[in-house]
Amino acid sequence: MFITITRSMLRRVAAAAAAFAVVAALFMMFPQGKTEQTAAADGNWGLSFRAEGQQPEGNVSAGELRQWDAYYVGDPAEKVIYLTFDAGYENGCTAAILDALKKHSAPACFFVVGNYIDTAPELVLRMVQEGHIVGNHTLHHPDMSAIQDEVSFSAELDGLADKYRELTGEEMKKFYRPPQGKFSESNLAMAQKLGYRTIFWSLAYVDWYTDDQPTDEQAFSKLVPRIHPGAVVLLHSTSATNARILDELLAKWEALGYRFASLEELAGEKAE
Repeated sequence: MFITITRSMLRRVAAAAAAFAVVAALFMMFPQGKTEQTAAADGNWGLSFRAEGQQPEGNVSAGELRQWDAYYVGDPAEKVIYLTFDAGYENGCTAAILDALKKHSAPACFFVVGNYIDTAPELVLRMVQEGHIVGNHTLHHPDMSAIQDEVSFSAELDGLADKYRELTGEEMKKFYRPPQGKFSESNLAMAQKLGYRTIFWSLAYVDWYTDDQPTDEQAFSKLVPRIHPGAVVLLHSTSATNARILDELLAKWEALGYRFASLEELAGEKAE
């Protein structure tokens, strides 16, 4: 079979080739599809889990956060867990949590607000006496990302630190957790200027609704498979479930080869 190629056909082939070349050049200049974006340090803290047993991705990377002395996760090669508890008020659960931590020689950081120091001073003193960090969760628990001026921002952190000093006679260790995980780049910079390390988290679950607490099985199903090297775990001290399961939970994590460490280790400091 023979095909006769005419001049007209050749011209059409040449035109098509030229058009293809232009399109190819445009694709090289302006790549199509999803491109990697640098997350802006503004908004709500969020996580994306890729696989069980692996560190999740934050909506701001660990590398980006470090420029503001901020952290959400530790070394991906080391099976260490950093335990943190947000303590907005006392709900009768903290003593049992402290008992479990003591049993396992597990240091933790309790991020408290002004109301907590006012209403549960004996528990704050116990935290300190048993070697835990009492962290700064602000005086009034506002949306700190809505605060743009340094005076108002520092008043929330300094006010809480003043209460802590009055109670304990000691200076508060400068670890700060933004209420509700709401933050902005300017917040991170202001906290750093005040000498604080901002602490987010890499593992948490819905444990804060006191009238709708998860069952033990639901808690274990979230907290055991998703544990990962360098995990910064956020639990709420108001949770009856957490108080009930913590001893067993810590034992399960230890059985997986994990140890517990202070946030001072995460921040590259030597614990006192």
